[in-house]
Amino acid sequence: MHMSKIKEGGAVVTAATTGQLPKHVGLILDGNRRWAKEHGVSTFEGHRQGYENLKDVADEAFDSGVEVVSAYIFSTENWNRSEEEVSYLMDLALKLFKRDLKKMYKKGIKVVWLGMPDRVRPAIINAINEAEKHTAENHRGTLALCFNYGGQAEIVDAVKKLMRRGIDEARMTVQELEHELYHPDIPPLDLIIRTSGEQRLSNFMLWRAAYSELLFVDKYWPAFSKADMHAALVDYENRQRRMGA
Repeated sequence: MHMSKIKEGGAVVTAATTGQLPKHVGLILDGNRRWAKEHGVSTFEGHRQGYENLKDVADEAFDSGVEVVSAYIFSTENWNRSEEEVSYLMDLALKLFKRDLKKMYKKGIKVVWLGMPDRVRPAIINAINEAEKHTAENHRGTLALCFNYGGQAEIVDAVKKLMRRGIDEARMTVQELEHELYHPDIPPLDLIIRTSGEQRLSNFMLWRAAYSELLFVDKYWPAFSKADMHAALVDYENRQRRMGA
């Protein structure tokens, strides 16, 4: 994996320009709570601003030609937060999957969910199913929402599916396992962007991240702008992906 970092003021250029856009961009939306503290507002307001920002940043990516944007909006580890904060995050998820469905449909965005149903409110599961159903034929871009998601759990679930199929050891291949991932039609990640200055994957799409370029941004997620997304795509275009060669 190639790692780079964007600081205040622009992108880091790392190689000769290839002009190749990433097909699949993953977003680790980090720093909502720290942004809220820095601005003297509630944690809830930080999450709300982060939620609103996701729609704008994803729009910028799709407008630029990116085909898939995956967003890490709630991890399996996030259940360890306070009951009040988890409840608020569930409310935001319901709004995203239900109330904003019409907007996503009109914009031509296909919505898919990667994650587990365990502990998720039935109303949210129903809203997710409706969002996937009503946007299934959209082609402007795919927004893959990683909600109640963990990269290790996804791989374990894939292995369990293979075991239930009774697949023979001799037939076990990378392709066989990939077929059992959540939404196997979602391609490998080309670029992962993490905000807030932290430099780790935090269990995000571990299988699809195998050859991803990594970009770490010092800004907190609510402050990550459309211009920052544009700078990230320019940074990617200036990289040479050797893929082990």
